[in-house]
Amino acid sequence: MINLRALTSDDWAAWRDVRLRALADAPSAFGSTLEKWENASEERWRARLELPGSHNLLAYVDGEPVGIATGAPFEGTYELISMWVAPEVRGRGVGDALVEEILRWACEQGASELRLTVKEHNLRAISLYIRHGFIDVGPSRESGERAMMKRV
Repeated sequence: MINLRALTSDDWAAWRDVRLRALADAPSAFGSTLEKWENASEERWRARLELPGSHNLLAYVDGEPVGIATGAPFEGTYELISMWVAPEVRGRGVGDALVEEILRWACEQGASELRLTVKEHNLRAISLYIRHGFIDVGPSRESGERAMMKRV
């Protein structure tokens, strides 16, 4: 069974543990690096969870934290960022649950669309996003990434 939990800054340690695992597992998938975060202070972790207007999720399977995702408003648009699912549970619906919850949240916020960027080589993630109605809108500002969006 998949359970999702919305986080507050008080959940910083749980977020930290999964985020560090994500950065170690998929270093090329994120805009940040393990080196930039592995020695971060509690204050920095709390600040990450306090991004204005953000919706931070932690996914659990059988009581174990196995995935993260954030929805956040940036420059007049809503974005899905920091998405990751542990390798041992990929293909079991965790990514679907995270994407659906961020889409629900964006709709509740009054967003007209949800955007994301994904590495061009991450075909599994691209397939997940396409399955949820996202379309490729071309290269992103970052080299090797595609921008995707879905109207909500």
